[in-house]
Amino acid sequence: MKDDSPRPTHLSDYSVPAWLVDSVRLTFRLDPEKTRVISKIDFRPNPASDSREFFLHGEGPTLQWARIDGHEVTPEVTETGLSCPVPDAPFTWEAEVEINPAANTALDGLYLSGGMYCTQCEAQGFRRITYYPDRPDVMAPFTVRIEGDADAAPVLLSNGNPLDSGPGWAEWHDPWPKPAYLFALVAGDLVAHSDSFTTRSGREVALNVWVRPDDADKCAFAMESLKKAMAWDEEKYGREYDLDLFNIVAVDDFNMGAMENKGLNIFNASAVLASQETATDARFERIEAIIAHEYFHNWTGNRITCRDWFQLCLKEGLTVFRDAQFTADHRSAPVKRIGDVIDLRARQFAEDAGPLAHPVRPESYVEINNFYTATVYEKGAEVIGMLKTLVGDAAYSGALDLYFDRHDGQACTIEDWLKVFEDATGRDLSQFRRWYSQAGTPHLSVEEHFADGIYTLTFEQHTPPTPGQPEKAPQVIPIAVGLLGPNGDEVQPTRVLEMTQARQSFTFEGLGARPVPSILRGFSAPVIVQRDTDADERAFLLTHDTDPFNRWEAGRDLARAGLMRMAREGGGPDTGYLDALAAVLDDDTLDPAFRALLLARPGQDDIARALYEAGHTPDPQAIFHAADRFGAALADHLGDRLGDLHAAMQVPGPYRPDAADAGRRDLGNAALALLTRLDGGAAARAQFDGADNMTQQLGALSALMAQGLGAGENAAFEAQWRNERLVMDRWFALQVAHARLDAAPARAAELTARDDFNIRNPNRFRAVFGALAGNAGGFHAASGAGYDLLADWLIRLDPINPQTAARMVAAFQTWPRYDARRQAQIKTALTRIAAAPGLSRDTTEMVTRILAGAGDAA
Repeated sequence: MKDDSPRPTHLSDYSVPAWLVDSVRLTFRLDPEKTRVISKIDFRPNPASDSREFFLHGEGPTLQWARIDGHEVTPEVTETGLSCPVPDAPFTWEAEVEINPAANTALDGLYLSGGMYCTQCEAQGFRRITYYPDRPDVMAPFTVRIEGDADAAPVLLSNGNPLDSGPGWAEWHDPWPKPAYLFALVAGDLVAHSDSFTTRSGREVALNVWVRPDDADKCAFAMESLKKAMAWDEEKYGREYDLDLFNIVAVDDFNMGAMENKGLNIFNASAVLASQETATDARFERIEAIIAHEYFHNWTGNRITCRDWFQLCLKEGLTVFRDAQFTADHRSAPVKRIGDVIDLRARQFAEDAGPLAHPVRPESYVEINNFYTATVYEKGAEVIGMLKTLVGDAAYSGALDLYFDRHDGQACTIEDWLKVFEDATGRDLSQFRRWYSQAGTPHLSVEEHFADGIYTLTFEQHTPPTPGQPEKAPQVIPIAVGLLGPNGDEVQPTRVLEMTQARQSFTFEGLGARPVPSILRGFSAPVIVQRDTDADERAFLLTHDTDPFNRWEAGRDLARAGLMRMAREGGGPDTGYLDALAAVLDDDTLDPAFRALLLARPGQDDIARALYEAGHTPDPQAIFHAADRFGAALADHLGDRLGDLHAAMQVPGPYRPDAADAGRRDLGNAALALLTRLDGGAAARAQFDGADNMTQQLGALSALMAQGLGAGENAAFEAQWRNERLVMDRWFALQVAHARLDAAPARAAELTARDDFNIRNPNRFRAVFGALAGNAGGFHAASGAGYDLLADWLIRLDPINPQTAARMVAAFQTWPRYDARRQAQIKTALTRIAAAPGLSRDTTEMVTRILAGAGDAA
């Protein structure tokens, strides 16, 4: 029988391109259903290659004609591309193809979004536009002419600098060589929010944020964020912008957050548009971070790109690390770090612990779109952070300068990146390289001994097996440690211990008494620390630790331990923890945003993971009820403090989305959520009625809905914002997030029947089904209704938008945690998806990987 299963691509199979490209000239004659793309490409043989095979990728374009050096040729065309005999010398390839943007619901390549033409070419979307060597190590300057209906699309944009334009046409030239995945085109009825930035060398750069006319009042913050990012990159990394123009475009239908196309960044509208009435503080911060991230790619991703898609972490890990630095510098560094770790543990640790585990640099893939993961992005950033910790700030800065000088204009590998650091610092990074090749989260067990003023910490590292990697070698782990005396004073400031062995000891001398260790300060490595501690020591660290992360971690550990016990045994939280938390909340010297993080309890998925790691089978319903009892006990214990705290955190004067005001609102809303348990929603209703910004309005509505209250406010919110699509995404998500247990799948199903639910819009689909997957008690309902509903809709979505469908399949990856009945239900749901006729490569790969694990457990 013929095996039609998708074939994997392996890192070990890489070979250099047979042909290089000197220049690309494209002409687009736009039409919703019959766009013509004419290409003229100058090729030359690659002297580094022994092959002269000529193959151009192409998936979907209809070839009209092709020429080589002006002579008609008849290439052999397949579903994946074309091949043709060519001269063994430089030549010019010309071709014309026809494509149908209106039919492109996958949002990959050239497509229509509400009448606007736009592109998404990373990772392999350009091959849906025309025939081309669509691989990141083929780089060339592009010249583009766009022709279209001047009334329907008066604004015509592409990469680089404008050359000329007139009614219904425009020409652009990008002088910087780039791979095809960075190509971009936008055409539509748009207006610009314009400004400028003067670089440190004195060049003036024109800046535009392009949006639909109705969104013109929601662009100012995005523009200010862009200017902040440009200034910061000059100051911190010495990187100056290199074109005369920088454009951002907001698009409603977009699979990701944003795309760093050279000079023409295309953004999901949710990552650009904001006003105090329509966006929360968290949305403002997200916009600031994403705009910075995409801008920083100009150097770490565009000027220096990746040789092949296995090196994706090279550009993404580094750029995530840089945008985290940016946010830390502009907001609260401890709060940013804690938030990043919460996200890492929720998303990336889950990948590492399940059937989707893969190294930061994978060894193979079936569909590269499935490796835009938390492991590649967030763990990739953690690896950069560890490297910086090990070599020090000055050496890191020197190595980055060398990286930019040595590799500007190149497509690089992880080996190139690490060689720069070896050359700049003299360090041997061969063992450190395992962080890129070895999957899984290391577990770090701790033993301690004290005698005669000498304190010894002994660490042992163990990384559990992951798919395809049963054996693990020791990693280099930077462990930041501080020591506290019995009275709470710090007797050993932070010291970074460099662990390189499977088991290794470190000593601290000259101590007058047995210290209390503060281990993994600042979360100095993405590991799981396993150390037996009691509630008294955690409460001590919560009160006295000088490291903000570990202070928060101590409170989190106390809350997690209490919730785990309550889920298994019943009862209530430890009063010692409640007292310690109350004392910290009363400390007005602490950042309100930090206190809000302390007040937030671990999520239900966090508790399920912790129970599973402790050898228990988590019961999602028991965890839900434990969390509810925990919140009630916390509210009762804090009592009148909550009303006082809520009142004290109100921010007078005009709304500002800065860190200080946002932190106060965050703590105030955290207090309000607990206060609503005590006052029947009185304070929340008052806040909802008087709110002049979305943070306060949504915070009040969430507090009410979490307690089964606020039906009137919920209806009023919907009526007020029914025409604001991004606000309505939040409303859809709230309905599912606050549905209790078995009601969550039913509520999600009701929402999909509404006229304003649109399966073709990724934001709306994720609003409903992302919220369902995040509602642990509801998604894992004993009936299996959550699994069945998601499977039904993924089967419907896959032929429309395989990328979004495949990414949502990851909701099933935590199957090993649960009981045999739920595992069987998940397997049934996945099997149904796998059996769907014509299932995409994207979704097939994800389902197959998860099923491989689910089948073993069944």
